[in-house]
Amino acid sequence: MPDSDPATRDTSVFGDRLPLARRYAEHLATSGVERGLVGPREAGRVWERHVLNCAVVAELVPDGARIVDVGSGAGLPGIPLALARPDAHIVLVEPLARRVEWLCEVIADLGVAVDVERGRAEEDVVRRRWEGADVVTSRAVAPLARLAGWCLPLLRPGGTMLAIKGAAAADEAERDTAAVRRLGGGVPRIERCGSGIIDPPSTVVVVERKADPPVRTTRRRGRA
Repeated sequence: MPDSDPATRDTSVFGDRLPLARRYAEHLATSGVERGLVGPREAGRVWERHVLNCAVVAELVPDGARIVDVGSGAGLPGIPLALARPDAHIVLVEPLARRVEWLCEVIADLGVAVDVERGRAEEDVVRRRWEGADVVTSRAVAPLARLAGWCLPLLRPGGTMLAIKGAAAADEAERDTAAVRRLGGGVPRIERCGSGIIDPPSTVVVVERKADPPVRTTRRRGRA
């Protein structure tokens, strides 16, 4: 179960950046709702359900990691990770202009060093600019097989894809294992983050980039 003292619990996650994390939660619950980045029903539960749910994934992030957050939307999980792990370098990749505008406003207000890239993870320009990442994160973006096709090329060999998923994560990982391996990933595994901090803990599908995906070639027919 989570720590009975919320203040102690929250400080254990964010340290001296807890006031910034609280301010980010306020942005989510106010302008995030008003501008359609967060559903109206989520306004009263952004702290537990969104901010802490994402921040605890920092348990899986190595020191000084370069992180690319794919389909960042309202900055989840990228901004909570940046607040929990100031040692990391994080870029938020988001294709929609109105969301990018909101992200830039929030990051400027918080005063944190986070980059924002308008684009899609599968675009060549995004891959060239941000490839070689240690970690690629996502939250409720796409099915695992499709997600691996977008995320694995952004990783260095040995880097990890961290996909925050729901209750069906294990079934999805089993279903898409073959596709993920064809794309150059290892066997997906399930990790639970935030035990003793949030209930239930966050469910994360972890995939390591093993190799480049095989190059597909088209066989040309010879003349008869």
